[in-house]
Amino acid sequence: MTELAARLSAIDDRIADAARLAGRDPAEITRIVVTKFHPASLVRELAELGVRDVGENRQQELSGKTAELGDVDVRWHFIGQAQTNKAAAIRRSADAVHSVDRDRLADALHRAAEGDDVLDVTVQVNLTDDPGRGGVAPADVRSLAEHILTLPSLRLRGVMAVAPLDQDPAPAFARLRDLSEQVREVAPDADWISAGMTGDFVEAIAAGATHLRIGSAITGPRPDRG
Repeated sequence: MTELAARLSAIDDRIADAARLAGRDPAEITRIVVTKFHPASLVRELAELGVRDVGENRQQELSGKTAELGDVDVRWHFIGQAQTNKAAAIRRSADAVHSVDRDRLADALHRAAEGDDVLDVTVQVNLTDDPGRGGVAPADVRSLAEHILTLPSLRLRGVMAVAPLDQDPAPAFARLRDLSEQVREVAPDADWISAGMTGDFVEAIAAGATHLRIGSAITGPRPDRG
């Protein structure tokens, strides 16, 4: 077994254990492997190991890797902060965008639609007191969800958040679960909860996360970009 395969297997075992501890079926949890700064060749290796969901934080990397890996059967998740002027490029490459945090971005993604293409999106929520962090304020989640529902080329799938740094993630993920329920009042099928990374996915699973975003614990250290 390669080191990559061993890391992937170890994380999947931990996910399954956490799911069972929470009384959940591990099969209902999607593990997204985040390949930020890693070469496209790593995505190809992951696909050969059975990985079907890959996440990218930057539009340039997303576009480059999808162009190089057109023959690889993976689902691409864009999980980084998005500028409206890059919405068209993101839409051309992504199967799902987790970081919709304002009406203007939703509108830009909608305008970039081609034909009858429908893009899966989630509302990113800011669970901190820092307005500079990515995400819509909790009080505005429902309003943004309702706006997305007016855009026929977008399919609202749920909510996404990053837990605050240096705090117990469990209360933050519990708040996200509550916000997910608010969204489902206006969009009953929007049941994704995209939450949990390497250091806190156990708490995210306990709070109902359906999509985990895990990077270096699977991919290994990020390459030196220098």
